[in-house]
Parts: sequence; structure tokens; C-alpha cells
Amino acid sequence: RFRGRIHFEFDKCIACEVCVRVCPIDLPVVDWRLETDIRKKRLLNYSIDFGICIFCGNCVEYCPTNCLSMTEEYELSTYDRHELNYNQIALGRLPMSVIGDYT
Repeated sequence: RFRGRIHFEFDKCIACEVCVRVCPIDLPVVDWRLETDIRKKRLLNYSIDFGICIFCGNCVEYCPTNCLSMTEEYELSTYDRHELNYNQIALGRLPMSVIGDYT
């Protein structure tokens, strides 16, 4: 139930664009190509600009293949707003988790 940075799994995505349709600001950019021999879409690029994202979670909730999930990474501050535009490689990286004793 935490609304942090979105994690994306490239292998699960079927390029259905449901995430784009349910997004209130049409934010995710999904580039795909139709493979005529197998009659399926092939995902080429997927990106989200977190400088514009309102973290509503609709894309995560309505994804039919569960390739999107929200992480607990919420510190996304940067000096350059172009660094907040994450492609499928940056979205696929899980946040660094701190393991240790907090006593």
C-alpha cells in the first residue's frame, strides 16, 4: 500500500497500454511493434517521467500481468528534472534496501 517509485518487469509486459488508459495524465510511454508472424505486440520501450507522475497507483492496480509494482523508494529528488524520466532499464532496478540493526 506504499506509493513510491514504480518498478517495471519488462518480461511480463504485453504492451496492452492499459496503464496509459487508466492514468489520469496519460503518463506512461509505451512503444511497441506488431510482430506479423506471431500476431502479437512486441514491447520496444517503456518509460515514466516521475517529475509529472502523481503516484495515484492506477497503473499498478489495473495492470493485467502485474508487471508494475510500487516500491518503498520515495526519495526521488534531483537537481535536473530530466533525471526523473525513467526508461525500462531504470524502472527495472529495485531500490537499495538497508539491512541492519536499528538499535
